[in-house]
Amino acid sequence: MNAVAPQQALEFLRSSAPFDGVDEKHRISAAQHTRVIYLTEENKQELLAEQQGRLFLIHSGQYSVKDSDGAQRHVSEGDYFGFSGLLDRIDYPIELSVDSPGLVYCIDGETFTTLIKHSASFSQFFKGAREEELQNQAVSDSNSMWLYKPLAEVISGDAVSAEHNVTIQQAASVMSERGVSSLLITEKGELVGIVTDRDLRNRVVALGADMGKPVSTIMTRDPARIRHNRTMFNALSIMSERNIHHLPVIDEMSRRPLGMITASDIVRHQKSNVLFIIGELSKAQNLYELTRCSWQMPHYLATHAKRLGDFDIAGKVLSQATDIMTRRLITFFQQQHGSAPMSYCWIVYGSQAREDQTMGSDQDNALLLADKPDEQQAEYFRQMSEYVCQGLGKCGIKLCDGNIMASNPDLRLSIDDAIAEAKRWVRQPTKEAIMHFNIFLDARAVAGDMSLFNRMQSARAPLLKQNMFLAALARHANEASVPLSMFQKFVYAKGRDVQDSIDIKKQAVAIINNLVRLYALANELKMPATLARLANLPENAGLSPRDADNLRDIWLFLNRLRWRHQLQNSVTDNYVRVSDLSSIEKHQLKAAFKAIERAQQAAVMKFSGGVN
Repeated sequence: MNAVAPQQALEFLRSSAPFDGVDEKHRISAAQHTRVIYLTEENKQELLAEQQGRLFLIHSGQYSVKDSDGAQRHVSEGDYFGFSGLLDRIDYPIELSVDSPGLVYCIDGETFTTLIKHSASFSQFFKGAREEELQNQAVSDSNSMWLYKPLAEVISGDAVSAEHNVTIQQAASVMSERGVSSLLITEKGELVGIVTDRDLRNRVVALGADMGKPVSTIMTRDPARIRHNRTMFNALSIMSERNIHHLPVIDEMSRRPLGMITASDIVRHQKSNVLFIIGELSKAQNLYELTRCSWQMPHYLATHAKRLGDFDIAGKVLSQATDIMTRRLITFFQQQHGSAPMSYCWIVYGSQAREDQTMGSDQDNALLLADKPDEQQAEYFRQMSEYVCQGLGKCGIKLCDGNIMASNPDLRLSIDDAIAEAKRWVRQPTKEAIMHFNIFLDARAVAGDMSLFNRMQSARAPLLKQNMFLAALARHANEASVPLSMFQKFVYAKGRDVQDSIDIKKQAVAIINNLVRLYALANELKMPATLARLANLPENAGLSPRDADNLRDIWLFLNRLRWRHQLQNSVTDNYVRVSDLSSIEKHQLKAAFKAIERAQQAAVMKFSGGVN
């Protein structure tokens, strides 16, 4: 054992999380009470005995260590051991194998205890490490997380409503008494209309209308509405696209009104205007205006997405923008070629369906038709699909290399054919088949007859929860591996100009999406978004609330990293550079990867009996 120079120890602690987050006074004290040992297989017992009761921070070397009542861990540069005993105040014996000798900093136990008491972030780091959870305080501190709140948590008080047969005078009195600018109109308890202050001015006062008439004569019938389990983001998107200032919130099952979201509510909750571009896209009158506006999106996101919380909604903003582009392009086509010859539904898959697009996402879409088209009908839909897909390409949403687009005739199916296709998936879930249709399991309708999509999803749900199919999906989800070696070292991508890069999408985010999809299908959840699926899993889903929360935090953390990488470096790839990460982020990334590995193993055990 050697005493380490305080300045040398101080410099190392300044670059090591969580010491880099404590104040300098405590960091200097920690450096002054630090010793360094060169740990080998031959001297380990003697040196560890001399340093009993200390916190060990690895500077170099690789070790296998058991320092608590938990399992053995493989550790290397930047990792800690010995903290469980200090936290639990139990003298756990340290069992250690030296796989590669190296330097280990030994920090005084009293210093550790002092920092636990004085620094919440320091305490959270080591308690999270002991519980093998992601130390991601920033998730709960996000300034934009309000956009993820279900509307049921945002609306306050009862819905202000009146039956359709009350008089205009009575309706106006209710609005005045309750101090509201809009009134929900119901029939037998279900929403049928809405009346606003503007309606009273324009349709009653200005025209001198009879105040004794039923309020139904002046109401806006069948208004836009939103289900209570949707989010503030969804509400803001609908209001921006339709240029409305009042949006009724209804119960998903009963369709009864629960409350109202107004423009003033949005302003009150919103921290920054990250959705200005949505309104501009909605106003585009032709393809030129749409493309001109859409190409502002990368610059707009780079300019406005500054805080970590902004990265949480960037994918939703981009997906919502792509939805609007799609609907506008369909409108432009039908203005030139007339209405569709039969009912149809435009469906999106993958990242757009999950609402987690990034700057590098391509388009994945399809057309669902009410019936098998004849030659003339097929030609109409061929032209429409070509127009929309090429238009999206001009708007910056690149064409799919795998041809997963409605312009592909194989992806323009009748609803009967789509259901028959799902049956074939379930009957033959081979490895090659799963790789092909995996993307189609995250689906969302964005235009046309939504009832067609709902029929398809209802027919597919019981098929896709069959045990053999889920077992095949579980094995597929376990084939990808996180880029972490046995000794917890990052494994970098090969053939890249930057030597320390990791494909965050393929080797982490996609794995979580696959795992969460698996639990969602098993429980017949129909929403495609990963976070929504985690939030709606029942208690008996096989994924504990704690594990679900941890996966949510990891998913948010990883997406923050890749969005920041893309916006700050003006790139569209997902290769995050480890050298760009802070010390705490490197620890978080390792913790995330280890948690993903555990989730993969748990899914294989649950759905395929441990057979990989």
